[in-house]
Amino acid sequence: MSRRVEKPWGHEEIWAETERYVGKILFIRAGHRLSLQHHEIKDETIRILRGTMAFEMENDAGEIVTHTLTEGMSAHIRPHRRHRMGAVTDVEVLEVSTPELGDVVRHEDDYGRTESG
Repeated sequence: MSRRVEKPWGHEEIWAETERYVGKILFIRAGHRLSLQHHEIKDETIRILRGTMAFEMENDAGEIVTHTLTEGMSAHIRPHRRHRMGAVTDVEVLEVSTPELGDVVRHEDDYGRTESG
C-alpha cells in the first residue's frame, strides 16, 4: 500500500490513503524547504520524527512566524493558513491529513514550481 513520491526537496512516503484520511512520512534534506503554501480544504497535523525543522506558519494577524520544531514536537495546520517546512538538519516528518492531496496553493517556491496542486 505504501508509495514513494520523489520531490525536489527529498521525498514523501504515503503509507495510508483512504477516502477520509492520508498518512505520510516526509523526508526533507538539510538546507531544503517546501513551498510557502496554503490549502483551501486540507487540514493536517505534523509531528517531527527525527531532526530539526524551521517551521513557518501564518498567525492570526496574518504574519509569518518561524518556529523551531525538534523531535517529538507537533503542529496543526488549518485550511487557509500559509505555512512552509524547512530542514535545518535532515528531517523526517509524520503528517496526517484529510485526503485532498492536490489541494496546494503555492505562494513562493525555491524550485520554480508555480502551479498549484
